[in-house]
Amino acid sequence: MSRDDNYKIKVDTRDRLLRAWEISQELGKDFEQYSKQTQDDERVSQLFAKFAEDEELHAAKLCQILHEYQTNQSIH
Repeated sequence: MSRDDNYKIKVDTRDRLLRAWEISQELGKDFEQYSKQTQDDERVSQLFAKFAEDEELHAAKLCQILHEYQTNQSIH
């Protein structure tokens, strides 16, 4: 192992899950706001509302898996 390897940041699956969860939560909030701000076009407003719901589901699933990782880490 080279000396430079000691300075590399290691990103594991849990880190990626956490980042995806954060992004998904933020997207859900953004889409909800877009839905409220596009009342002049019902089709677009509904599309953004649907995207917000989808992101909430994504965030919930990611959170569930993160809790599993946390539980498994506390066992080891």
